Amino acid sequence: MNDAITKIYKIAFQTNILSLNAAVEAATAGEAGKGFTVVAQEVRNLANRSAEAAKEIKELVEDANLKANDGKKVSDEMIVGYKDLNNQITETITILENGSSASKEQMTGIEQIEDAVTMLDKVTQENASEANQVRTIANDVSKMANELVNDAKNKQFN
Repeated sequence: MNDAITKIYKIAFQTNILSLNAAVEAATAGEAGKGFTVVAQEVRNLANRSAEAAKEIKELVEDANLKANDGKKVSDEMIVGYKDLNNQITETITILENGSSASKEQMTGIEQIEDAVTMLDKVTQENASEANQVRTIANDVSKMANELVNDAKNKQFN
């Protein structure tokens, strides 16, 4: 683009010089060169408009180039941001997986505790049942001992 703009500037400059030369020649030609003077002036106006258009095109290209560079910077920043976001997502997934694993371990521990409590409850019930049986036996033995003591009191030994 810069090469094309430079060529347009050169052509406009050369055309402007040619139109000035033509105006000088028309002026020296006098009355016969009046028509040629008008044409030379129009060529000069065209050269000036071409130079102005080249200047505007150059400014537009420079502005577009700046905007493209700004867009590239924004794009690069977005890429860095997305990489950071991806890393954070990966870390979050790892944390969630670790949490899930810990939760499963806790669940296994809770199940083991429940099994132990169930076993303790069963043993406690068995102990309570045996304690009732021992109490019943103790009551029976106490009753028999009392009967024996009473029986022995009532008997007379010589």
